[in-house]
Amino acid sequence: MPTAIVRPVSPAIQQCELTHLERQPIDFSRAQSQHASYCTTLAANGYQVVELSVAEDLADSVFVEDTALVLPELAIITRPGAASRRPELAAMAAVLQNYRQLAWLSEPATLDGGDVVVLGKTIWIGLSSRSNQAAVEQVQAVTKAFGYRVQGVELGQCLHLKTAVCAVDSNTVLLNPQWVEPQVFAEYQVIEVDPREEFAANVVQLHYGRLLYDQAYSATAERLRQRGYQLILVDNSELTKAEGALTCCSVLIHETEG
Repeated sequence: MPTAIVRPVSPAIQQCELTHLERQPIDFSRAQSQHASYCTTLAANGYQVVELSVAEDLADSVFVEDTALVLPELAIITRPGAASRRPELAAMAAVLQNYRQLAWLSEPATLDGGDVVVLGKTIWIGLSSRSNQAAVEQVQAVTKAFGYRVQGVELGQCLHLKTAVCAVDSNTVLLNPQWVEPQVFAEYQVIEVDPREEFAANVVQLHYGRLLYDQAYSATAERLRQRGYQLILVDNSELTKAEGALTCCSVLIHETEG
């Protein structure tokens, strides 16, 4: 059974880090309800959901993806670009060590897991305000023995690489051409988001080929359906205000990979 590691929404969510969005009031109760539905949906689709303890003083801690990169061969504990996020690492490492051998990034590397897109044996890392070239070099060093190629990607005006592009299968990406150059991913099939839905590139690949997707992006959802993808829609409207997307809220472990 695949595993999904999650963490409850912190009561401090209103003090979350923001880079590209204006701060808006976040309805904490509604955010909790939406996150609970997200977790229930993962469980309904075959995932064992492992919940870390709530971190009441860590505003962004629901966004567990930023703390780790899980590959079939090992897990890399990141070094988030925002120093306020680094106290989140210990709890993730304590759980992940039960599933994978761990490697840790070190200074001067900074890396948010949201800046990582893995397609086969290629690891793409967004060179963003949160992740840097030193992270590209360190990830390459710890994954080279397993045959990975690590490539940095320049970003436009968005927080993370997964804000601009996500894999929908091993050969296809969903992409916003305003935020990342499509030619970078020329070796793959590219589905562009509807231009009216700039945040629509974020999607979670579930096992059995299903895609977990934000219900807010109906036009892009239709593009995916027309290409034959099966979508499972959820509401993420409150955590979107915290600059968080669906991939941010879980670390998925697929034991049959590799």
